[in-house]
Amino acid sequence: MPKPIYVLSGPNLNLLGTREPEIYGHQTLDDVRALCEARAKARGYGVVFRQSNHEGQLVDWIQEARTDAAALVLNPAAYGHTSIAILDALKMLSIPVIECHLSNPAAREAFRRETYVSLAATGVVSGFGAASYELAVEAAAGLLAR
Repeated sequence: MPKPIYVLSGPNLNLLGTREPEIYGHQTLDDVRALCEARAKARGYGVVFRQSNHEGQLVDWIQEARTDAAALVLNPAAYGHTSIAILDALKMLSIPVIECHLSNPAAREAFRRETYVSLAATGVVSGFGAASYELAVEAAAGLLAR
């Protein structure tokens, strides 16, 4: 089996399903994991699925992905707007990087409309709720198939 697709989620996504469901939906992070695993399996990949509220932990996992992952799907959450450390880690990757958001940041507050992650991402999927993750995994697998 090929290397897995890493799916990393940033701060507050552990509360998915209860945190502002009018914006982020009612599905939990476990529901999202199941969507990602099913989509990856259908494309012949496994998934390493992780979430952290800590920036340094996310940086460590991004660095790990350099050698251990086929591709990376990252929902940086609020760190997308603030973390140069995450951007610097992403710039070291030579694998596809798909930035993922549950909501559509371009339709929200002005400070959410740009992310540092986008500067290093191969592509961005946003605005489809939990399905954004599933679509991002599909996009990563599609890039790997090229």
